[in-house]
Amino acid sequence: MRAQLMKFRIMQTNALRGLLYEFGVVLPEGIRALAKAWPATLANVADQLPTILIDTLREQWARVGTIETEIAVIERRLAAALRDSLPCQQIAAIPGVGLLTATAAVATMGNANTFKSGRQFAAWLGLVPRQTGTGGRIRQLGLNKRGDTYLGTLLIHGARAVIAKARHSPWIEALLRRRPYSVVVAALANKLARNIWAVLAKGHPYKPAAFSAA
Repeated sequence: MRAQLMKFRIMQTNALRGLLYEFGVVLPEGIRALAKAWPATLANVADQLPTILIDTLREQWARVGTIETEIAVIERRLAAALRDSLPCQQIAAIPGVGLLTATAAVATMGNANTFKSGRQFAAWLGLVPRQTGTGGRIRQLGLNKRGDTYLGTLLIHGARAVIAKARHSPWIEALLRRRPYSVVVAALANKLARNIWAVLAKGHPYKPAAFSAA
């Protein structure tokens, strides 16, 4: 539900930007920057644009505010679910796994032992690269897009966040030296999925050494 609301908010704010851009007004990117600039922007154009258009802009912005309120309510519920769920707390300790990913993983996976291994879980999420080749030559084709795209996307974002940090594990540093950035992100997202499965299936707390290892 939160993902749908986020998409709807993006659609609403993009519509505002596009409409005002036609009149030479450039609004900033990002909901926080837009919210900060909106009052002054609307005041500046109030005397230049037709009243009916100004009223429409106000209604559009009011819808954005309603969506923001609904998103905040959902995030409070997710935070409460995290506090009440030991499995969510355990996997939230994994670098790159935040509130959204932890709650989505537990809700989506169900019984972790349904999957025989972390690799099977990662494949189910679409995080295992497809391969092709003949004569002993294998070529990577990119990630499988037929898995659970929402949770898989969250893990991709989590992997990017881990890589963006100033200090990395030796495994990440070595991989960044050898492979393109997108490949490292995919590999790290795959590792996140495997760690989530290991914590939930085996019932053991997350161990940093397991994440840092190759």
